[in-house]
Amino acid sequence: MIRVVIADDQALLRGSFKVLVDSEPDLEVVGEAGTGAEAVEVVLERRPDVVLMDVRMPGMDGIEATRHIRDIARVLVVTMFDLDAYVYDALRAGASGFLLKDTPPADLLAAIRVVAEGEALLAPTVTRRLIEEFTRTPVLPQVKGLEGVTEREREVLLLIARGLSNREIAAHLQVSMATVKTHITRLLAKLEARDRAQLVIVAYESGLVSAAA
Repeated sequence: MIRVVIADDQALLRGSFKVLVDSEPDLEVVGEAGTGAEAVEVVLERRPDVVLMDVRMPGMDGIEATRHIRDIARVLVVTMFDLDAYVYDALRAGASGFLLKDTPPADLLAAIRVVAEGEALLAPTVTRRLIEEFTRTPVLPQVKGLEGVTEREREVLLLIARGLSNREIAAHLQVSMATVKTHITRLLAKLEARDRAQLVIVAYESGLVSAAA
């Protein structure tokens, strides 16, 4: 059973998400919050697997709340604001996924499961906007450890940053799923990244994505 907490300042949306999530046999809502501060309290008390986190909430926003709970639960940011700053800040804060509120219900449920399994998930529109933004801005200083990454691992890192799943990466590189998972495991270790979302950040901050765009 995947335990979920819903954090959104709109009670109607919280209720809608709760009905949707609880309709699935493998998902269970174990708490709700209307502010970032409440979200932190609920997560500390209930210890969920995934938090559906709104960005704009009174007082402490969803991004700051994510910083406080990222080592306890995986955070899937769900917002109506398709803005570059929010995407980047959410990932830097430790979010494992980022979806828009107009995402189809089935896709939202699938996203919860993906994030619970330790993978990162970005809406395709969000990935495109990230790439566009970083190709317009100056390349940031090289991230430590990227020089130790092999050419094939860089290739995998680039595809992760572009939003491809393991299966899509395997098809693109014409290798097995097991090989892709091995590359990702090595990338996580070499770059001291917690999950795929942090690998996305490394890809952008190192200039790898903009350099290849």
